[in-house]
Amino acid sequence: MSTKSLQQIVDKLEPKEALKEMAAVIKKLFPLLEEQARLDFVVNLIGDAGSDKVSSLVHL
Repeated sequence: MSTKSLQQIVDKLEPKEALKEMAAVIKKLFPLLEEQARLDFVVNLIGDAGSDKVSSLVHL
């Protein structure tokens, strides 16, 4: 399945329902990936925190 096909499916759903469905798929994929691939996915999803003061407080 191509990325375009996935986008077309998501576009037909309400945003809340699309996230619910995507979460179910990701839960199945994560155990199949190495730790670095999972980390790369999450960082790519939320973006680089950089010098964000709030994110730096998490490490306190």
